[in-house]
Amino acid sequence: MSTFMLHDGAANVDLDTVRKVRTPDNTETWYPVPHDVLVDSIKTTIRDHSEFDIASEQYGLWNEGDRLFGLFGLENGSIHDDYALTIGFRNSHDKAFSLSYACGSRVFVCDNLSFSGEVVFSRKHTKYARRDLNRIVVEAFGQLGAQRDKLDRRIEAYKRTQLSDTQVHDLLIRSVDSRVIANAGIAKVLKEWRASDHEEFAPRTAWSLQNAYTEVFKGSNPVDLTARSLRLHGLLDLVATDGGHDPDQIDLLEVDKHYPARYEDGGWELN
Repeated sequence: MSTFMLHDGAANVDLDTVRKVRTPDNTETWYPVPHDVLVDSIKTTIRDHSEFDIASEQYGLWNEGDRLFGLFGLENGSIHDDYALTIGFRNSHDKAFSLSYACGSRVFVCDNLSFSGEVVFSRKHTKYARRDLNRIVVEAFGQLGAQRDKLDRRIEAYKRTQLSDTQVHDLLIRSVDSRVIANAGIAKVLKEWRASDHEEFAPRTAWSLQNAYTEVFKGSNPVDLTARSLRLHGLLDLVATDGGHDPDQIDLLEVDKHYPARYEDGGWELN
């Protein structure tokens, strides 16, 4: 589940509008990167260094272009109708935040400055930021390629895992203890589980239960969305992998010891 939210003064725009934004002059210590340079760098990386295509594009500008927010939905030869990888990015011309880029299956971009994903990099607007941009984006995208494979295997494990009502009831209580949802959310998730509007979630599986949660998440505080999703995956991974010891399913718990990854001005760090 990925979210692009503009509610704090930014407006949805098209790419042509983004390209028209004037970039401020440099100072002795601050070298702003043009918004369209960031967009073009990401697009070039997708075109030249991956098998992905951009299926959807969203852009937002705040205060006549001082801040850019964006989200790309991706697809490739193995298209999935029920989930996708995404790339989120932001840039500022008013020194509000660093140039940032996030990718994964749970990306959140908001004009209230909330920003998150499985793989994130942040680069200050220093003298060599523009020079290093393409290299950093390529490195981040390399992380995304590995993430895609893990996501595919995770979802397949969820789809193979049948759940009884008793198991679902237990997971609901555990999800409250784990701060995935509040007590008031139990009835809402249970309603979605019992009567989903989506045919693909009719099977009684861990994948269908995840969808029940994410439908309820849509009405929650946007700042909490990514954290809630991560906690939910922690619970469902335990069920879908039998604690990580089922030989017929991916050891998701071992995989996720190495994610998310974050780039902070100089190199990658594993969180």
